[in-house]
Amino acid sequence: MTRVLVVDDEPQIVRALVINLKARKYEVEAAPDGATALRLAAERHPDVVVLDLGLPDMDGVEVIKGLRGWTRVPILVLSARHTSDEKVEALDAGADDYVTKPFGMDELLARLRAAVRRAEPVGGAEDGVVVVETAGFTVDLAAKKVHRDGRDVRLTPTEWHLLEVLVRNSGRLVSQKQLLQEVWGPSYGTETNYLRVYMAQLRRKLERDPSHPRHFVTEPGMGYRFER
Repeated sequence: MTRVLVVDDEPQIVRALVINLKARKYEVEAAPDGATALRLAAERHPDVVVLDLGLPDMDGVEVIKGLRGWTRVPILVLSARHTSDEKVEALDAGADDYVTKPFGMDELLARLRAAVRRAEPVGGAEDGVVVVETAGFTVDLAAKKVHRDGRDVRLTPTEWHLLEVLVRNSGRLVSQKQLLQEVWGPSYGTETNYLRVYMAQLRRKLERDPSHPRHFVTEPGMGYRFER
């Protein structure tokens, strides 16, 4: 059973989420503030976190950063903040998706399912090991691991999924729309700010010189290309 941690200080929203999630066989816990959320996440290890940014004790972005210090759990932000800068800040801190209030329950549940799917392990030894090597890092597609300078590189599920799509299409242009739909889902197609944020994160983690990327190449107005 998928475990969901709902972090929100609005009782009506928490109640609606708990009812809808339990009706769909999710196991649900709720936290009214950031400190409780961080404690429950450490104790219960949820499979996905639904997080409001406007919490009474700390900003939700700080909760994201606290979680990303030790876990790759998918984080779905649910917030009344709707400017592009605020969305980018949350995504840049490590959130996987962003839903603005007021929201439709069907859309939220679809995005939650997509976030959980991205985090699920795929492949295995029976599929054979597919390893892609570059001058600076190695990508093991079967094990879902990246090595750089002799160490594992910690990627969030969304960062990994984006990397995987690009690596599997090595040398080919992947359009912005294709990337959005393959990584986030079929209802996405215009959230190009997601791509800018996550490509910047991949470059910071994997490129020798992120400001002059060698492996993650932008084709302006078109998409991205992975080059070995």
